[in-house]
Amino acid sequence: MSSYDKYVTPLSTRYASQEMMTIFSARERASTWRQLWVWLAEAERELGLPIPEDAIQEMRENVRVSDEAFDKAREYEAKFRHDVMAHVHAYGEVSNSRGEGGGEKGDDVNGGTYRMRQRLLDISIWGLRVVMKKALDLILPKLAKVIQNLQVFALKYKDLPTLGFTHYQPAQLITVGKRAAQWIQELMMDLEDIETVRDRLQFRGAQGTTGSQATFLELFEGNADKIVQLNEILCKKAGFPSAYPISTQTYTRKVDLRVANAVCALGATAQRICSDIRHLANLKEMEEPFEKSQIGSSAMAYKRNPMRSERITALGRKLARLPADFTATFETQWFERTLDDSAIRRMDIPEMFLLADSILLALDNVTNGIVLYPSVIRSRIDQELPFMATESILMKLATHGVSRQEAHEEVRVLSHQASDVVKQQGGRNDLLERIKKTEFFRPVWGDIDSLVDPKLFIGNCPKIVEDYCNGEVAAKLANYKESLDKASTAQLSI
Repeated sequence: MSSYDKYVTPLSTRYASQEMMTIFSARERASTWRQLWVWLAEAERELGLPIPEDAIQEMRENVRVSDEAFDKAREYEAKFRHDVMAHVHAYGEVSNSRGEGGGEKGDDVNGGTYRMRQRLLDISIWGLRVVMKKALDLILPKLAKVIQNLQVFALKYKDLPTLGFTHYQPAQLITVGKRAAQWIQELMMDLEDIETVRDRLQFRGAQGTTGSQATFLELFEGNADKIVQLNEILCKKAGFPSAYPISTQTYTRKVDLRVANAVCALGATAQRICSDIRHLANLKEMEEPFEKSQIGSSAMAYKRNPMRSERITALGRKLARLPADFTATFETQWFERTLDDSAIRRMDIPEMFLLADSILLALDNVTNGIVLYPSVIRSRIDQELPFMATESILMKLATHGVSRQEAHEEVRVLSHQASDVVKQQGGRNDLLERIKKTEFFRPVWGDIDSLVDPKLFIGNCPKIVEDYCNGEVAAKLANYKESLDKASTAQLSI
């Protein structure tokens, strides 16, 4: 059967990076189990258990799961209906000289291969902790790269006035850089949240099948201190600061939910940013990168659709809604564990990280190549600024002793006339010309042009952008300097 005859997720064929796909590949998953088993054997030997060094070495040499081992594991799983035990037995066939691989031929070491298999099964539950940590370590620098792209953009355009929008109606002017700083702040929140869950990840440790540590207490002949030492050694080998103090058969699925809440929030942020970009593309003020041979529309050759931003929005929509699955999985666990968490986690956890990875790749590409059209931005300002400038005109008239009430009424009448030209006749806003031709406003005729410089209406935007981007943002990005110095902009193949 051809690969074209089987469903394959588009996350792996179209959107996600090879690095993230490798992290969640079957080989990485099974090889991680084997690495955990090696660490367990090493730690137990270090604490005095009679595990021969040559047996451990044989295990080390076979950590990477071969294609043949996968074939053997499938045979065992068909027999046992248990994927981890299938891999325990398959590992035993290539590292069975002293029984630590759990193979059928293994010697009886400290209670026999059955008990060793139970310990290996127990430790396999940790595997996803290791994989999840790798995935978090992969997306954090990518998120920092997107923030850096926008930091450069925001500082470059910190002084460029643009219309602000509230209710998607023209409002007070801001700057292009200030709007980008808004996006940065939300991505910074995502970065901080993901960093937090990454730093708070703990190992499950050697806890036994219900978290009582009974298996390990028996193994160490009642010496509970040895269990503490065992977990300290294992945490150090796996790169975790500590183990969760309380465990059941698994680590609590609350951990998955906490990670999902942080990672999946990125999906909401991505949607928000790309929705802004898509609206600005409609206004012809901003565009995402557009390749020379790219086709914007199959029917309308002139179109330049924001397809990358639309893709990010779609992926973000999916990612942002995944926490509902993690919530349901956590809240429906019974007592020390039920297996209704297994099948859904096989889908949701890889999908969560593949989605986040796909979004960040596309966001990096878009934010590093944003195309801006300042002339269009200015023309749109010119359509609205005359209305906004009327407050300054009123104040200037007051300095000449003109009644504010009378001036307000004159402005109101002329504003409605100009609005009619724009809305009913499709013309441009001619309010300022009307004011310059109306005798009532003669005292300020000479001041009007100076009163409608857009930069007079952007408030403190440039300083806000500078302070934020050169302060808090720069300090955070300094933590990623090594990866950012080596990073290149993501190139999308489709």
